[in-house]
Amino acid sequence: MTVLLYILGVVVFVVGIAASIGLHEMGHMIPAKLFGVKVTQYFVGFGPTIWSRRRGETEYGFKWIPLGGYVKMVGMLPPAKGDDEHVLRKTNTGMFTQLISDARSAEYELVEPGDEERLFYRKAWWKKLIVMSGGPLVNVAIAFILFGSVFAIRGVPEGFTQDVGGVSACSAQLCATGQTSTPAQAAGFKAGDRVVSFDGTKLSGWDQLVPLIKKSAGKTVSIGVVRDGRSLTLTPTIAALPGSKDVGFLGLAPTAQYVRKGPIYTADQMGTYTKDTVVAVLHLPVRVYGVAKTVLGLQPRQADSPVSLVGAGRWAGETTSEHGMAVADRIQFLVLLLASVNLFLGMFNFVPLLPLDGGHIAGALYEAARRAWAKLFRRPDPGFFDVAKLLPVAYGVAGVFVLMTILLVYADIVDPVRI
Repeated sequence: MTVLLYILGVVVFVVGIAASIGLHEMGHMIPAKLFGVKVTQYFVGFGPTIWSRRRGETEYGFKWIPLGGYVKMVGMLPPAKGDDEHVLRKTNTGMFTQLISDARSAEYELVEPGDEERLFYRKAWWKKLIVMSGGPLVNVAIAFILFGSVFAIRGVPEGFTQDVGGVSACSAQLCATGQTSTPAQAAGFKAGDRVVSFDGTKLSGWDQLVPLIKKSAGKTVSIGVVRDGRSLTLTPTIAALPGSKDVGFLGLAPTAQYVRKGPIYTADQMGTYTKDTVVAVLHLPVRVYGVAKTVLGLQPRQADSPVSLVGAGRWAGETTSEHGMAVADRIQFLVLLLASVNLFLGMFNFVPLLPLDGGHIAGALYEAARRAWAKLFRRPDPGFFDVAKLLPVAYGVAGVFVLMTILLVYADIVDPVRI
């Protein structure tokens, strides 16, 4: 059963990520088609094709490696000065120059007579901005919907009820002293028990119980509980936490009290989550360097180090198969995990570097600013921004991303982050 639940958790996570990728690419494709851009391919995944079908001028399909996707919009790169879309010059002067020339040639293999006004680079800067922002904004919207669903349906924990949420078998501190059970387990507490009194003191909330336990180290106490409608009295001997003779420990976990929240709360939380995600993206190079040191055996894996989709999938499987975990908690974890991944993917794609969406967004904004400046000072229109000139940078960034992905996947296999 545990293995099946683990597999189920991983499958749900992978399907959720694939759906998120598909929706991200639709965020590019739909506005592109609305603006008249020629779109020849829409694929989820990379590598060999599993299935594809052509509808009109666009081929839709899935590929084997579900780690991304793409939409092929014709005319992403403008021709070099002096060229047009049908006659492109070839050059062999320099490696980067040749690379750019080959990229331009590949870009226009699908251009047919009559497509001139359907090329992406010819569109107004604000249309480019909408098309390229559509993908990451969809991820942000997915995150908002998923977070909002949890807040509205399950609610947000605010305080605790008097019900026992779980009974610890053995705390790490007590196990270190050789004890095999906690006082709560030895006394016969069960999840679902409602704690109503402590040594004759009637309780009105869990917050009242905690200090009473802490002050009772070494004492045998009478605790009144209600179980399945019946009143019981349990008599545990409160343990003293190792290293402190005065702090008592029982071994009960409370049940959180959930309060449902609306879209305003979700929007407020999304603002906080987005800020934290942006900070995480900015610190990503340092964190990845830390993972590299871990792989080389120079330091242990940090709890807050970045993980790959393999690591996140591992979290999904481990949490879903966790023994004694409520079904609602399993579902909530998977939904929140998918929400967090979508928010990160959305923010990461806004980084203003090619080949990320943010690189094209920055190019569109630069084109708008350059044309506005020329118009203000009555200078000739500088024309479209040539993204092709940044291709060497794009290939370099893509290479770094590939190496980073390999490093994180390897680390998640040999030394995973535990939650």
